[in-house]
Amino acid sequence: MTNTLYDALLLPHQGREKTFLTLKDGRTITYDAFLRIAARFANAMTKLGIGSGDRVAVQVKKSPEALAVYAACLGSGAIFLPLNTAYTPAEVEYFVTDAEAKLLICDGSSAEALKPVANKAGALLLTLNADGSGSFAELAEGMPQILSPAPRGPHDLAAFLYTSGTTGRSKGAMLTHDNLLSNAEALAKAWRFTSSDVLLHALPIFHTHGLFVATNTILLAGASMVFLPGLDLDDLVAWMPQATTMMGVPTFYTRLLSDARLDRDLTRHMRLFISGSAPLLAETHRDFEARTGHRILERYGMTETNMNISNPYEGERRAGTVGLPLPGISVRICDPESGAEVPAGEIGVIEIKGRNVFKGYWRMPEKTAQEFRPDGYFISGDLATKDADGYVTIVGRAKDLIISGGYNIYPKEIELLLDEQPGVLESAIIGVDHPDLGEGVVGVVVAKAGVRLEETILLAGIAGSLARFKQPRRIFIADELPRNTMGKVQKAMLRERYATTFMSS
Repeated sequence: MTNTLYDALLLPHQGREKTFLTLKDGRTITYDAFLRIAARFANAMTKLGIGSGDRVAVQVKKSPEALAVYAACLGSGAIFLPLNTAYTPAEVEYFVTDAEAKLLICDGSSAEALKPVANKAGALLLTLNADGSGSFAELAEGMPQILSPAPRGPHDLAAFLYTSGTTGRSKGAMLTHDNLLSNAEALAKAWRFTSSDVLLHALPIFHTHGLFVATNTILLAGASMVFLPGLDLDDLVAWMPQATTMMGVPTFYTRLLSDARLDRDLTRHMRLFISGSAPLLAETHRDFEARTGHRILERYGMTETNMNISNPYEGERRAGTVGLPLPGISVRICDPESGAEVPAGEIGVIEIKGRNVFKGYWRMPEKTAQEFRPDGYFISGDLATKDADGYVTIVGRAKDLIISGGYNIYPKEIELLLDEQPGVLESAIIGVDHPDLGEGVVGVVVAKAGVRLEETILLAGIAGSLARFKQPRRIFIADELPRNTMGKVQKAMLRERYATTFMSS
């Protein structure tokens, strides 16, 4: 029997002594060594009673072992559920409970706080630390280092990725083996990845960008990664001469541009810089080219679809655009109401169809049905234009999504918490331009009659319930929120009013 993703991404590397990962301290891990770790982990899961289709939730720091858990889930047939390391126990509880995870693997430092979460959800709780230690690693010690992959077909589920909605309830996007494999195949071909490539990897691996876009593409190509813990300018500069490619969010590029060491000499070994997860300013694109001679390749994707659109590897990479549809993926720009395609140059919502498009939202059939057209196109909710040459430019987000530092933030979740704070009558959350993060989160609150609100107290009041990246960087107190005749808050007016919040004087 076959296992679609394991057979394509991992099985070809069994016994292969080529370096797969190079770590910050210079240690290397071969493909074969990585597969042996993954096999031990998969066999440990089987011993725990984790079988095909069971969900495994993982909130651990980035490490080779953390990546091996993903590989182990593929091999054992389990569904991988990565969770942002910044999520609070209250946030983790929702995901673990909603997905009915059978196993929760966390960092040792979080075990005490997450024990009640696991108990309430009926999940096993084991630990895995950044250095590879922990109770899960101990369980895997001595397990067979060879794996017989569980049978999994193209349409079987490989992963759940939760994406929040404007209603505040997070949705579990169900991604199949074929969703992920087809996208890796498209990207390896479109971006010309070969076994000679070395990817500079400083992205998190709980997100589709660092996990599926980067890792799956590298595995399929049989290439290597410099596997860094996170974004650190000194690390990027130190390791760039050893790399050929880099994937990053716009913040990577703005920070590199702030460093005098970024020049043509530093980047002479590189063949490709890729940016995504948030809009890249045209100014950043031009400045980077002026400093390095490299034109950043910007692309567009979503949690539900992985990558859909990309500037070309060969051909014009247009600043401010996300490029052209990837091979095998159909993209159209449509009127949000009628679903009719709009003429070139007019704004509409992006709709997508292809093997990469997810199976639907976990246990939300009505929501799934709402997000698809009758002819199978997925309605992204992102607003864009397409020019006469087919290049797509993102112009806004129909669902008020904020993207800060490459992370998706949904205003409703924060607004609900702010509205619960003592003395708050109502609130609005907006994203405004931020020179480093792309967008910074700003809160605007209205006080109840006779109450005096303090920014610091409001920030402290919600800090324990939200991951740090979701927390507002500023909260302003206003007399009222602007509304239209239908009573809807005019967030565009708020964005204009607070547009310069993070701009230097």
